[in-house]
Amino acid sequence: MRILGAFLMMAWMGQSLAAGINITGAGATFPYPVYARWAAAYEKATGVRINYQSIGSGGGIKQIKARTVVFGASDDPLDATELGKSGLVQWPMIIGGVVPVVNLPQLKGAKLKLTGDVLARIFLGEIKSWDDPALKELNPGLALPKQDISVVHRSDGSGTTFNFTYYLATQSAAWQKAVGVGKAVKWPVGIGAKGNEGVSSMAGRVPGAIAYVEYAYALHSEPVISLRNRDGAFVEPQLEGFQAAAANADWRAASGYSVILSNQPGAASWPMTAASFILMPMRPADPKAAQAALEFFDWCFREGAALATELHYVALPDKVVDMIRNTWHESFRDPDGKPLWTPEGE
Repeated sequence: MRILGAFLMMAWMGQSLAAGINITGAGATFPYPVYARWAAAYEKATGVRINYQSIGSGGGIKQIKARTVVFGASDDPLDATELGKSGLVQWPMIIGGVVPVVNLPQLKGAKLKLTGDVLARIFLGEIKSWDDPALKELNPGLALPKQDISVVHRSDGSGTTFNFTYYLATQSAAWQKAVGVGKAVKWPVGIGAKGNEGVSSMAGRVPGAIAYVEYAYALHSEPVISLRNRDGAFVEPQLEGFQAAAANADWRAASGYSVILSNQPGAASWPMTAASFILMPMRPADPKAAQAALEFFDWCFREGAALATELHYVALPDKVVDMIRNTWHESFRDPDGKPLWTPEGE
């Protein structure tokens, strides 16, 4: 009985110490709904609080490079050269989709078909009205209104923007030449809003708006967008489409798992599928906080898949998670050179 009491006291002390550690993160708004849900569930289970600020991928990368947070998050993965130069480790945490949304209640929830080229022409300002012949051709029988199109885009540095512009560049030479790809670009037309939250809210307030957001922010949008994929099929955004796009991705630790899931082959693939990534220093300034963060991410992999599915994200395949855990073990060190993470059973 005395031994059991001592064990419980040690467990309580360990949890109290972990609970006192300041685990801060900042970055992408794309995964914020699932990160927030995971953090709340983890705190309830362990007493450990995760403070994640949804400020955009650009801000997250800046903060982790400046070492002002324990971890950063970005939907625009850094390449191996930049990771090495910055002393960072990167891995994918969750998969979701970027989705066009429109504010056209006149269509009463009807499916609106788009192609990548037409979408690019809208965001270039070439297609200005919802009854444009290009849109009518794609949507015969649909009563498209004679109404101006109002483009809404991100105003902050954003991995969602990176994935959206990357996709448009694969579909339109004119887009690639005039705008290109980036977390922040010079938009030809439209009004800006901050974060997926801000873009979703703005699009909902502006009649005739079109915008792009992470799928979790698009669930209450009407009508549903159907987008033509690489195989020529018109598909709606759904988990099966994200899974199909990610199924054959070439995840490699040596490249920092830097994979762009846009425009993947497969009849069911959603064309704008994207992964969101975590960034942490190999030699963290606060090893205890870094170790606690890794414990949280491990819990997310082990216990968080159901919560991710509820919020319409796709969990990573088990084989990829095993690779990531091995990367943690090989990469992160405390000041004495000892691993911060050791897989179970070792």
